[in-house]
Amino acid sequence: MRNDHQLNSTNYTPAVEAHLPETIAELSASEKAQLMHKIAQQLVAQDAVIIAHYYTPESIQTLAEMTHGFVGDSLAMAQFGQQHPAHKLVIAGVRFMGETAKILNPEKIVLMPTLAATCSLDLNCPIDRFTVFCDQHADRTVVVYANTSAAVKARADWVVTSSIALPIIEYLHQRGEKILWASDKHLGAYLQRETDADMICWDAACIVHEEFRTDYLLDLKRQYPQAAILAHPESPMPVLDIADIIGSTAQLI
Repeated sequence: MRNDHQLNSTNYTPAVEAHLPETIAELSASEKAQLMHKIAQQLVAQDAVIIAHYYTPESIQTLAEMTHGFVGDSLAMAQFGQQHPAHKLVIAGVRFMGETAKILNPEKIVLMPTLAATCSLDLNCPIDRFTVFCDQHADRTVVVYANTSAAVKARADWVVTSSIALPIIEYLHQRGEKILWASDKHLGAYLQRETDADMICWDAACIVHEEFRTDYLLDLKRQYPQAAILAHPESPMPVLDIADIIGSTAQLI
């Protein structure tokens, strides 16, 4: 998929030279307010809106909200871009989120602060290897997670988010279809367990969710016995086994 503006390309020259601090934490309260005001003015002048993921720093989320942008999960980000009248969408998230926004908004310019912001699930499912995998299992319906590249999505029969993956897999299972799943193996294992569908899963995982350990969670549970454990289905199965609630980011919130 072509990017309208590759802001991290070597031949990119900013229209206005800016001298920004390394982090916004270096700014005083008044300097932050002035910077926010300048950004808000530029967004209006450029007919642009900021769309940020929940995982971005608080300052970015605040900036998006105060400029009438949006903060949400990857699906909601793309949908907001469809609904908002702005011609330019500034995506504060990883690369596949920018690609997804472009897929749903082909007529709009999609900008990303950096294309180096990537997702391990996307990186570990390259289209060349995935195409071979699909060809080896041509009798299966290909279902891919939203956390994949545009090229991988184009190779799939279905594209799902964590919030709708379960009913879609259940639907395909009831139709008697055999499923090839990519890219998160933990989410795939969870879907297979819940639906008993005939699934083979691509071997990739989120490097962040794989860090979650049951012993750490149980230590916290002993400290806070009344607390509930909420887990995303990208977490390893032992973590899901002790969770009180399993759901997408939006569902957990």
